Amino acid sequence: MAQEIHGTVADGYEGVREEFASVVAAERPDYAGQLSAYVRGRRVVDLWTGADTDGDSLFGVYSSSKGAAHLVVALLVQDGVLELDREVAHYWPEFAAEGKSAVTLRELLAHRAGVVGTDGGFTLDELTDDRVLAGRLAGQRPFWRPGTAFGYHALVIGALTGEVVRRATGRTLQEVYEERVRAPYGLGFHLGLPESEEHRYLPVLPMAPTPPEQALLDATPRGPHTLAAIAFNEHGPDAVPLADFPNHRAVRALGQASAGGVASARGLAGMYAAAIGAGSGERAALLKPDTVAEVGQIHSVGYDLVARAHKSYGLGFQATADTWHPFLEPAVGSGRSLGGARCALDLVNRGL
Repeated sequence: MAQEIHGTVADGYEGVREEFASVVAAERPDYAGQLSAYVRGRRVVDLWTGADTDGDSLFGVYSSSKGAAHLVVALLVQDGVLELDREVAHYWPEFAAEGKSAVTLRELLAHRAGVVGTDGGFTLDELTDDRVLAGRLAGQRPFWRPGTAFGYHALVIGALTGEVVRRATGRTLQEVYEERVRAPYGLGFHLGLPESEEHRYLPVLPMAPTPPEQALLDATPRGPHTLAAIAFNEHGPDAVPLADFPNHRAVRALGQASAGGVASARGLAGMYAAAIGAGSGERAALLKPDTVAEVGQIHSVGYDLVARAHKSYGLGFQATADTWHPFLEPAVGSGRSLGGARCALDLVNRGL
């Protein structure tokens, strides 16, 4: 029996509802999902499906958390609090250890710092807490010469940039996000989910790869000492199964900035809409056009040493049009996340 599709679409977007229904029909019976989109300031798609699911339900969004984290960094750059071409060690002196003194904030945001993890890996308790991660990473020798190549800092980029934010402002990245982004816009996208909102959270189910995805996984095995294993914390004695990561209350409570956010599709789309003023009502855009152009400009493109594939990154954001969605105009976003969350922002057509 096909799952029922709930919600609304604006006139002219009926085909999106049909396509969403088609995708849902091919999924497992216990599938739950949401879809939300804005076009030029108007929400035109607001759909959901699944038992106990509605438009306000929250899910673990893994790497989509990075979009929220780096919106904060972009705001602080815009304010003049942070400078992209300043060395990270200017804000965070301990980071200079092991040959990292020249790494700039720009290079860090573009996944060029080479600090994708630590030699020994992290426990779950360590991986949950950005402050602890930052302390471990400060003394880590880079896995490649910073600035010469790039690779996805999958589980640590939010801790690294978050520590820069904390040193520069005296506030955690999560606190700045709550005060300047989430609360003012009433977004269902949390970096740190209050206990009072726990009833909205739906546990993430293990992902089942499609046959093509499984074939790709089988064709690219990774040993325990590859950069991919290190970046995804698979190499240490306390390797953490990431499929269950946001289902731990401590992860949701602390809002680990690389992969610990929880959101609805409305919240994800609403955050990017607020960033560029597409859907924020009477409010001005959070980011000025020059800031959007700066963070959206591709800084790293080519072979990603961690993913072992072609990737593109702006400053803290993936360039999703180049990597996955060539039908979009120049676009940035949080890319594809473990668990199925995706978000893209079309910088030309102001849609997401």
